[in-house]
Amino acid sequence: MPKQFLPLVGSNTLFQDTILRCEGLPELQPPIIVCNEDHRFIVAEQLRELNRQSHALLLEPVARNTAPAIAAAAFAALEADKEALLLVMPSDHVVSQPDAFREAISDAMPYARMNRLVTFGILPTSPETGYGYVERGQELASEEYASISRSPGAPLTSEARTANQPERAIYAVKSFTEKPSLEQAKALLASGNFVWNAGIFLFSAQAFLEELKSLEPIIYSTVSKAYSDSKRDDDFLRLSKASFETAPPISIDYAVMEKTKFAAVRPMDCGWNDVGSWSSIWDISQKDLSGNALPPTAIAIDTRNTLVSSKRVVAVIGLDDLVIIDSDDAILVAHRSQVQKTKDVVKALKARGNNSWQFHRKVSRPWGSYDSVDSSERFQVKRITVKPGASLSLQMHHHRAEHWIVVSGTARITKGDEVFVVSENQSTYIPLGVTHRLENPGKIPLELIEVQSGSYLGEDDIVRFEDKYGR
Repeated sequence: MPKQFLPLVGSNTLFQDTILRCEGLPELQPPIIVCNEDHRFIVAEQLRELNRQSHALLLEPVARNTAPAIAAAAFAALEADKEALLLVMPSDHVVSQPDAFREAISDAMPYARMNRLVTFGILPTSPETGYGYVERGQELASEEYASISRSPGAPLTSEARTANQPERAIYAVKSFTEKPSLEQAKALLASGNFVWNAGIFLFSAQAFLEELKSLEPIIYSTVSKAYSDSKRDDDFLRLSKASFETAPPISIDYAVMEKTKFAAVRPMDCGWNDVGSWSSIWDISQKDLSGNALPPTAIAIDTRNTLVSSKRVVAVIGLDDLVIIDSDDAILVAHRSQVQKTKDVVKALKARGNNSWQFHRKVSRPWGSYDSVDSSERFQVKRITVKPGASLSLQMHHHRAEHWIVVSGTARITKGDEVFVVSENQSTYIPLGVTHRLENPGKIPLELIEVQSGSYLGEDDIVRFEDKYGR
């Protein structure tokens, strides 16, 4: 499961925290979200949990790195507002000081309105080799902007910007440095002129697209075509695959920021962490006197500097510098210095043909979700949650029968030619080969236990006759 959709710090997921930390910014509009097909229902559900809506939810047909993705978002922003500023953020970062984050964004807004492409650099605390670096150049004084005309529009006067303070200044970008060696990172840190590249940007959508058109015309034209040929699918906008897949897969840094003459940087100290590993979670977690980051369910005896994540009771005895992650799907036990090797675990699972690296117990669907509770060769048990007003497709199965037991809410069930209601503590049986549909006509979530039995229980044993979600 991508880390942005997990509640790694607090009760919200990293994606939800990304949405929430922007609230309070001036002129804030609903977000434009770019994701891939597999994550669309997760995104929609996590927005619903926040009671938030998106301006546009763009589906990438294929991954093409950040420059094409941001270009698609810029076209969507311009469609709503020709003067739109676009704040670009990865959705998998932690920001523990959102007020400082919003202050930095607000400081950069006048410059973005003057067609500067602003990036936000994190004040470095150590010589990290896993980050890119941005070198600060000349400070951009407000007086400089009094003589630059907006295009179109009037000049920006010096009164339009708060007087510079050293920690809140905006600088021209002098250079970018990709992930350096340790010795290079130490030298960059010692110079005092470099900040970590956080991948957060603020610019006029129009200014960004003009630079992209000049610097990478193929990306501009292919994404423009992909957006104009996009198709609406319920709450989603599907970018045209025929056009989008021809866009070169290039990051925004390589495509625009390292080439443009209008790049600016605003250093930022906002408690930022890109949560690159489980060790990063330990770094930013609240710890006990022994350096342990533990949930209430964990019991630690003679244990130090250890991270535990689990809903169940976990006892740790005589340990030091470990990471123990107990999820519904798997258990990870690793030394904190070795957690980056979890990607080797994924490779090993793939090599064994074990698909648990890809599929999880809880699966989001447009109508709700299901949680695979238990399974064997000829049966499977799921806990199904259907949102109020939602319904599954009208469908049938060639290889399995289903038994539904309602535990909460009310279900309206179509079974062959019958349509009837099943309430809490009631059940019904769907024989193999019978057309059926499950709906929630109520005002609260419908929860039921589904017991499947048959010779084949795969999710591809579904023949859909009607589906409001276009599947």
